[in-house]
Amino acid sequence: MNRSRKNKKPAHKDRSGRRRPDSDAQPEQPEGGDLPYTIQVSAEMGRYLVASRDLRPGELIISEDPLVVGPCYDCQPLCVGCYRRLDLAAQDFRCERCGWPLCAADCPGRGAEHGHSGRECEALAASDARRHLVEDLRAQYRALVPLRCLLLKAGAPDRWRALRGMESHDELRRAIPSIWSSNQSAVVDRIRRLWRVPGFDESEIHTVCGVLEVNCFEVGQGGVSIRALYPTAFYMAHDCVPNTNHTDDAGYRLYVRASTPIRKGEAITLSYAYTLQGTLKRREHLRDSKFFECRCARCSDPTELGTHAGALLCPRCLAEGCVLSSRPLDAAAPWRCARCHDYSVEAPAVGLLLDRIGEEAEAIDGNDVEALESFLLKYRNVLHANHYLFLGALHSLSQLYGKVDGYLIDQLPERLLLRKRDICRQLLGVCDVLEPGYTRLRGTILYELHAPLMVLLSRSPRFSPQQLKEVMRCLEEASVILGFEPLGSPEGDMGAAARQALAHLRKSAPDI
Repeated sequence: MNRSRKNKKPAHKDRSGRRRPDSDAQPEQPEGGDLPYTIQVSAEMGRYLVASRDLRPGELIISEDPLVVGPCYDCQPLCVGCYRRLDLAAQDFRCERCGWPLCAADCPGRGAEHGHSGRECEALAASDARRHLVEDLRAQYRALVPLRCLLLKAGAPDRWRALRGMESHDELRRAIPSIWSSNQSAVVDRIRRLWRVPGFDESEIHTVCGVLEVNCFEVGQGGVSIRALYPTAFYMAHDCVPNTNHTDDAGYRLYVRASTPIRKGEAITLSYAYTLQGTLKRREHLRDSKFFECRCARCSDPTELGTHAGALLCPRCLAEGCVLSSRPLDAAAPWRCARCHDYSVEAPAVGLLLDRIGEEAEAIDGNDVEALESFLLKYRNVLHANHYLFLGALHSLSQLYGKVDGYLIDQLPERLLLRKRDICRQLLGVCDVLEPGYTRLRGTILYELHAPLMVLLSRSPRFSPQQLKEVMRCLEEASVILGFEPLGSPEGDMGAAARQALAHLRKSAPDI
């Protein structure tokens, strides 16, 4: 599950792509006795979670420890114990037994079950893995988490049974040479032939690769992405407008909460794709990496529920008409202007255009305010104002204005304070539709919005109670939403700052 932090089966068989683990062990659950969900089965959805009672926003649904944790493949060098980034030129400390990189001899993850465990160290030390670490170190990381999964077979059989109960889509993946052959060379052959770890056959390793690809959550604090498998959360079905939000703490324990009201009997969902992305790219990701065709309400609507997050602007209507897919569930369908109906473009041309503009957006320094604004200006007559490629740039600007050198909040002129305010309001309007309720994204945008509102108010010659109430509403909701985030994480610290600012305002203006 990536940032979005998630991961599935063809819709005609099983939209969730999940099976119940064989293990009878139940993970620790929210307080209150009865579980807030049941596991149900349908021909379309397969096994999935359903609310067993009405759930309110913010209510804890799942709280559980991981089965396995480890680096994402193709990651930068990092400590295999605590997953801190490593500069090997400056701190090339290696485990004395197996030779794998650690941050220090006293790394807190050394010997830890979800770090560099004794079981893993022993297996690697007894293998030929050490002599290959002098080669491309990044290539070695890709096989590490599959090996950790395989080592559960003898070291933690209950967790192994739970893992083996997850969908791997072996048959579908075998039919995709780019996926199967990549795993064969990078994982299967590395574990069996290069590292010479005994006891695991090829099919078993391929199955583990599939389980990881389909079911992993992206977790971790401090900007380092690692992946983990969980014994219950993998049941959640996908929806491109999810009704849950999740976070994890320093020990990789996962917490899933309702982000919107969920009625008894409704499916409990999350998104396996990035919500602020257009349907064309979102469905492509789900099809290629999760092996199913999403047909949710958002994917079925050319306007993406009125947000136009994937819309182009019509060159014949002078940017007044939206160019949309004529059949959004058919990736090959032509795109047409919904206003003049005369302009059309073939789907491959749209894909190439989005790829080119997307590559340009990716090349922008994430802290370069002027470059981001220039990008928005350059394509203002090509992409809808809410296009997902614009939303990414706008989200970056919402955080940069007020925080980076040359744009600190107290230094911003009124023009840029209004710019930050308007960006935040635009993002909230999209967020309310595509990622509604108590979500991390909404909480951070609300916190960013309060800052320009507060500075504008402080510079105003007249005190406006209504303006102050808007600031307090932003802080109140941000403090609630971000209060679910772990302290020490950027979002958790932002929530603490929101609570402090709100308390100060209430003390300063008790009658508001």
